[in-house]
Amino acid sequence: MPAVMEIQAWHWVTFVAAVLFFLALDLGVFHRKDHEVKFKEALGWTTLWFLLAMGFAGGLVPWLGKEAATEFVTGYIIELSLSMDNVFVIALIFAYFRVPGKYQHRVLFWGIMGALLMRGVMIGFGALLVQQFTWVLYIFGGFLLITGIKMCFADDEGVHPDKNPIIKLVKKFFPVTAAFDGHKFFTIENGKRALTPLAIVLLMVETTDLIFALDSIPAIFAITTKPFIVFTSNVFAILGLRSLYFVLAGAIEYFRYLKYGLAIVLAFVGVKMLIDPHNQAPQWFQAKIPTNLSLLIVVGIIAAAIVISVVAMRREAKEKSSAK
Repeated sequence: MPAVMEIQAWHWVTFVAAVLFFLALDLGVFHRKDHEVKFKEALGWTTLWFLLAMGFAGGLVPWLGKEAATEFVTGYIIELSLSMDNVFVIALIFAYFRVPGKYQHRVLFWGIMGALLMRGVMIGFGALLVQQFTWVLYIFGGFLLITGIKMCFADDEGVHPDKNPIIKLVKKFFPVTAAFDGHKFFTIENGKRALTPLAIVLLMVETTDLIFALDSIPAIFAITTKPFIVFTSNVFAILGLRSLYFVLAGAIEYFRYLKYGLAIVLAFVGVKMLIDPHNQAPQWFQAKIPTNLSLLIVVGIIAAAIVISVVAMRREAKEKSSAK
């Protein structure tokens, strides 16, 4: 078995530089001209990002070992699964503001840039807390367990920009135009610099991701506390979020029970975190759930929620057609 390497500063720099390069290539070459992303194109990009993530996981095996690679894949699946709920909220935001399809990719691109920065800071802060205070993992675990239970019974409230405190604060300092000005976030109106509705949409997307990150980032600490694995799995999940949106946005009704699957996942990782022996819990309360088993459980829960949703949708469609 090859010796496990230590993560050095240049590993972080190289990874971040590679991500920034691919993002620049994405916006500067492949999406330089505004156009509506169709299902086939989105599916291709989603597949590419997934293969890149799995390739990265494969590269971790000789570098950091099989355990680290499995932790990465499990964290990636959890983050990607929880991002699916975020996708549906973004779809509601775009529908509420009637954002033209050809501008949606640009909003998501800059939204992803902001999300990567915010999550990087949150992961760094979270890792520092875990290293200094192990008992913080109990707080994370309890929070996830409660959040999962609440998610099962919470109603979908829709989109309310007027209740968003960040939007309210921004509007106090900047006027907002009534109409879009192409893909611009800023424009000039009556000789003054003003925000366009697209900028408000971007702020909504950013604040939405921040809210979801409060659930998803503690969740991955239940799988691993290694900062590099936590960060890279988060990044790959976020990078695939844009194309995943265009794949799923037109089929939201087929995932009606996904929310309950995500709630169960959150509750599961919360319990896993609470009973993990590394957290110095009482011995009678300790139980080690292997990473491989955690991966199978998470994938099984998400797959079951999707299958049940699709079956229910098809059954309703048959009942409607037979009633005519």
